[in-house]
Amino acid sequence: MIALQELLPGLLLNLVAAFVLIGFIYYPVRRSKAEFVFAYFTFFIIIFFITGLLRDVQLTLGMGFGLMAIFSVLRFQAERLPLREMVFLFVSISLPFINQLFLATRITFSELIILNIFILAMIFVLDRGWGVRYEEERQILYEKIDLIRPENHEALLDDLRARTGLPIKRVLVNEINFMRDVAQITIYYETQR
Repeated sequence: MIALQELLPGLLLNLVAAFVLIGFIYYPVRRSKAEFVFAYFTFFIIIFFITGLLRDVQLTLGMGFGLMAIFSVLRFQAERLPLREMVFLFVSISLPFINQLFLATRITFSELIILNIFILAMIFVLDRGWGVRYEEERQILYEKIDLIRPENHEALLDDLRARTGLPIKRVLVNEINFMRDVAQITIYYETQR
């Protein structure tokens, strides 16, 4: 019971950090990727308790981090995650380790709170695109094959903007199928954060 009492302040901080990162930074912008919310919350909670238990066992913290890294690579290798999702996954794995380390290091609990606030604030600022422009891409099967010619580039952009409603900046023609009169293209547009 004493071990649980020692873990309680770090657990509460860890849960607050999880709710801020996932509930206020991640989810409002990515509602279509709600299935990751469960995974991120689970990582926050389980990794915190695993590292808390490892401090009483003769295993190093590096061993625990390595086990979590192997698990995350195995699980998320099956599905290609965008880079931003991988960043949230990495933070969901790393922040519980940081929050658990205050029991084993000289850092005070108030310093740990400041560290959490700094990390979460930086992620919030960078995720919202303050000062950074993010570009996304989509693959499209396009049937107006006459517009893919270089001299019709502006007409192609105008048509794609009108049809998709996206602020398309550039287009890449990947493949042309003259038998079906279609082209596989990639559109690039700035996200609205």
